[in-house]
Amino acid sequence: MLTRFDGWLRARGMADKTRHAYGVDLEQLAEFVCERDPASLRPADLRRFAAHLSESGMSKTSVARKLAAVRTFYRHMLEVGEVSASPADLVASPKRDQYLPAVLKPAEVAAVLDGIPASTPLELRDRAMFELAYAAGLRAEEIVNLDVTDADSDAEQLRVLGKGSKTRVVPAGEPAWRAVAAYLERGRPALEQEREPALFLSKSGKRLSTSDVRRRLSGWVRRAAVQGGVTPHTLRHSFATHLLEGGADLRAIQELLGHATISTTQTYTRIQSGRLKKVYALAHPRA
Repeated sequence: MLTRFDGWLRARGMADKTRHAYGVDLEQLAEFVCERDPASLRPADLRRFAAHLSESGMSKTSVARKLAAVRTFYRHMLEVGEVSASPADLVASPKRDQYLPAVLKPAEVAAVLDGIPASTPLELRDRAMFELAYAAGLRAEEIVNLDVTDADSDAEQLRVLGKGSKTRVVPAGEPAWRAVAAYLERGRPALEQEREPALFLSKSGKRLSTSDVRRRLSGWVRRAAVQGGVTPHTLRHSFATHLLEGGADLRAIQELLGHATISTTQTYTRIQSGRLKKVYALAHPRA
């Protein structure tokens, strides 16, 4: 049954990682209900499953994601006629934990980026990679998926393959393109060992992994003596927050980030609101 469900998801273009996660979620449900027929489950069974996950210490966000997998599974069962109604439709997801992503100040971003030398091929690569990541608000996976042909320096824009295999074209500023030009001229030729289309190459001439990107950024952050816990996503969050603070509207930021919905982008308005509250508390005489 799970194999058929996985094929149904694949036919709808769902990413491999998401399909795997859904499979794990449904196996957890099957174990909890002692392998009962999914068609026999009732909303109360699914509520008990959600409560069990919460009591085990799982975050509200993770519980909500697992319930989303269960809803998708029952939507599939409805489509193939194995149930007449979905019990998951009567189970509410817990309100997701609200959090504000970590954001660097512009001066902190500058300290990290300007602190990367431009001497060796790997330094040239890292400078270009992180300049571009911040300039265009890229996810780690989007960074490693870039090919040389995706970078149009003349138009100062980048073709990005985002989540769900959706492509967007985003601009990047002159500092990023200068770093990319230096890397393409003096860095990448020294790293290239065969015909590899990837823009950013490892020291063995292969496409980088996302863990490579995180590890290299962590090293430069330590060198710049900036707060810990900085990841490529921190640069992405900083990109969006700095745009908002500079006057960009949410719809434009949504398009630049490749968010499917505006509600995801609205996270950054909470960051702005939180910053203003701190300023008010410190500055207003009757705060």
